[in-house]
Amino acid sequence: MKLYKYLIVFLAVIATSCDDDYFDVNGSETKPTTTSLPPQFRIQGAIENTTAHAQYRGSREVLGITQYGAQNSANYFSETWRSSLTTGRYFLWQNAYVYSLPNTADLIVLGQRDASPNFVAVGKILRAYILGMVTDQYGDIVVEDTYDGVSSMNITPEFSTQEEVYELIINYLDEAIVALDEPSAIDLNEEGGDVLYGGDHEKWKKFAYAIKARYLNHLAKKSSYDPDAVIEACQLAINSNELNAQKIYGGGTVSNDIQPFSSEGYGSSRVDYFSDFFVSLLKNPLNIENAEWDPRLTIIVPEAVNGGYEGVVIGRGLKTDDLTTPSIDESETGDEYSLGNGGFYTSTDSATDMITFSEVKFIEAEARLRKGDKTGAYAALKMGVQADFEKLGVDAVSTSTYMDLLDDEVGESNIELSHIMVQKYIANVLNPETWVDMRRMDYSSDIYHGLQRPENVNLDIFPNENDWIQAMMYEYNEEDRNYENMPNNDPYVRLTTPMWWNTTE
Repeated sequence: MKLYKYLIVFLAVIATSCDDDYFDVNGSETKPTTTSLPPQFRIQGAIENTTAHAQYRGSREVLGITQYGAQNSANYFSETWRSSLTTGRYFLWQNAYVYSLPNTADLIVLGQRDASPNFVAVGKILRAYILGMVTDQYGDIVVEDTYDGVSSMNITPEFSTQEEVYELIINYLDEAIVALDEPSAIDLNEEGGDVLYGGDHEKWKKFAYAIKARYLNHLAKKSSYDPDAVIEACQLAINSNELNAQKIYGGGTVSNDIQPFSSEGYGSSRVDYFSDFFVSLLKNPLNIENAEWDPRLTIIVPEAVNGGYEGVVIGRGLKTDDLTTPSIDESETGDEYSLGNGGFYTSTDSATDMITFSEVKFIEAEARLRKGDKTGAYAALKMGVQADFEKLGVDAVSTSTYMDLLDDEVGESNIELSHIMVQKYIANVLNPETWVDMRRMDYSSDIYHGLQRPENVNLDIFPNENDWIQAMMYEYNEEDRNYENMPNNDPYVRLTTPMWWNTTE
């Protein structure tokens, strides 16, 4: 079937409506030049656009939904599920289809042209990762009519169902794993472009298996769910922190060497403070009486100017003396709250995690628990916690004390889904995967203790206390061009309709 270049001509429009000219890697990587460059000069752009454009934007607007970061102003749209989210001005769609996916298509075409299937494999792995993020936030998406590195543009592409997209993701990953074992004319790191794994095929395969485990595990509510397949993928996936799939930032002076969510980064304004929910969870992740703070708290969350660690309630913002929050009649400077910038994940040289060893172990723990293997589930849980402590550099004494507490308070006989999901939530800070988990868990406060809907939530669309946001609207420019093909984009439908993977069969 003939494929078409999609959305590229709208770069001029995007430049005025979207602030993500942030990463322009290797020259003009947002405008693929398939025939002019060999694949070794395109791989760095493909990797960095995956995190710097697609994942960054996919994370940015859901920070209020996942309740990691909180704004200093009340009624902020992404926290209270209104405004831009209800008008389609949310730009993961543009960033994925304009900046990120074209680079993956080029790697596939160039790898095929230059007898280098390893580049084809990397293109398919990154493509699976990006398409997964997009479908998990929108549902049905464009796949077949996206840019293919060869053809011209179709501005009215057809959509594929989420079920079809998931099948394609798994196929891409399986094909990539095979292709990585095939001889290639050009080494992945020929020009130092493989900034993820330095040309190591085995590491790329472990990354592919980790993504596969993630997406197979999303299907826990479907009749096709196979916990053994999830566990098998986990056992072949990332198995140490040294193999974590992450974009490393140096904290330098150029914009693309700075963590976007740091005080100097492009997305710093989206994490004014850490949230009350997240900080409270870190103070007592095991949900026990007289709990001591988790040692990760002081590493992830900066101390407030006035001392201590406190988060801002999602949707409330800071108290103001102009009564914009009617129930509050005193003002605040914010000095008593922990800033969102400056911790382990939000410093200028903090990495952006795509998927980590700890997440793989938490996926395995969930799959084992679902098949009734509590012993295996608890062993995987402990390994996931240990991996996260090591990633954050928690000292040996604190780590040992916490692991002993985990044995005393949980243990293999008492392990529950909440223990796994809370630890996974803490380990996946700023990762959009958390929103998938929260929806899969039905936003349950039994799973995420202390979780509540935001203050000032959009009651027009979400009037009942059990109503939670389920998806993002398609962007307004896509609707303007392609309304005949796209699914129903009414915010009352789009924002409240569960994903395919979140419906039972």
